[in-house]
Amino acid sequence: MANVSTYDNYYFVGIGGIGMSTLARYFKSIGKNVVGYDKTHTKLTTVLEGEGISINFQDQLTETEKGLTPESTLVVFTPAIKKLGILDFFQEKGFTIMKRAKVLGILTETTQCVAVAGTHGKTTTSTLIAHLCKVANLPFSGFLGGISENYQSNFIYNGTDISVVEADEYDRSFMNLRPKWAVVTSMDADHLDIYGDKAHIEQSFKDFAALVADEEQLFVRKGLAIGRNSKTYAVNETADFYSDNIQANKGVLSFDFHAGEETISGFEWNLLGIHNVENATAAIAVVHKLGASYEDLKKGIKSFKGIKRRYTKHFFESGKMYVDDYAHHPTELNAVIGSIKTFYPDKKLLIAFQPHLFTRTRDFADGFAESLSKADELILLDIYPARELPIEGVTSDWLLSKVALPENKKEVSTLQDAFEKIKSKDFDIVLTVGAGNIDTLYDPIMNWLGKEAE
Repeated sequence: MANVSTYDNYYFVGIGGIGMSTLARYFKSIGKNVVGYDKTHTKLTTVLEGEGISINFQDQLTETEKGLTPESTLVVFTPAIKKLGILDFFQEKGFTIMKRAKVLGILTETTQCVAVAGTHGKTTTSTLIAHLCKVANLPFSGFLGGISENYQSNFIYNGTDISVVEADEYDRSFMNLRPKWAVVTSMDADHLDIYGDKAHIEQSFKDFAALVADEEQLFVRKGLAIGRNSKTYAVNETADFYSDNIQANKGVLSFDFHAGEETISGFEWNLLGIHNVENATAAIAVVHKLGASYEDLKKGIKSFKGIKRRYTKHFFESGKMYVDDYAHHPTELNAVIGSIKTFYPDKKLLIAFQPHLFTRTRDFADGFAESLSKADELILLDIYPARELPIEGVTSDWLLSKVALPENKKEVSTLQDAFEKIKSKDFDIVLTVGAGNIDTLYDPIMNWLGKEAE
């Protein structure tokens, strides 16, 4: 087994990615020199720079790259980076270069690795598992796919016996892990640019589940055909672990948790939506098996603040409400829009949505259109390309034509113009949603909406 912790320097190509940044923070926390490249300034790269990590935003060699040596430096890259001069430089000079997922797999291989996989729900579930481990004072490190509101980071450290990781299905990255414990939350079609069709992505999750040796330590949402025995979890239906008796009171959900014949009543939870109770059910089941008491689990569930850009909601003295969410797949859009419509049925909803990837927009256009048609008014941003080149005919105007809203209630906008358009609209709730750089609207909207309600 390779040792990836013996280098002095770590260079991350694509350091602004959520999975890359958690590794960068890990190596920084153990005293290593961490530097990197990214093509785009984001809120996350600004925070990383504030933590003492130098980032190059031009695909040109600087004194930093030129000063590194192959003997003292590990280069880590994301498969989302296809072609880059800086990466060519490291390859030509004989540096050791590893994919992010490989490095994460090596770091966690000697731990009790808890890996959470799924096309939806994995970020909330893995971050909640880490938070519950922290509240229970279990010795763990958390490598997460979102920024925890409790810790303002995607890396949480409390020891090394257990690792909690978000298991990414993109490029079959999760096959680099060796999980002792695993959760599979969902297996919807996504990343069809990699997998081709739903059957192949489902097979990849089955292959991932097969990595767990003990079926008692594999937790799968009831109804998923994972291809082997496992423990099941659910909401409002019987499973090995399930929650029911869900009550909502002033924005707080309460529910009962069942483990076999045992019932633990009175969990309180601040995240709305049945899908979030489902995520909590999986997390409670796993962390109790890891040794946490139900008393600590109740404390952890009640104190969990969620994840940035996962149904982040704010209420203002003006009476308006702002929700920001990372959803970038029709299933995720349906969940967040459905939750808003369920709890605030009479409120006028303005959605500003930024599609992520040309291939995903093409493959799920009808699903996106159906979801977005639930808005009262829609601002559809230009497609965020990320790693892709444009596809002829796949545009935001094309997607907008499929949305079943009156012409005067829907429009396409650039990111630069979106804030002024939002300010001109009549709404009770504004939802900004998408996985690209739409998050840059967050601070302007917050400042514009004024003082938050007590």
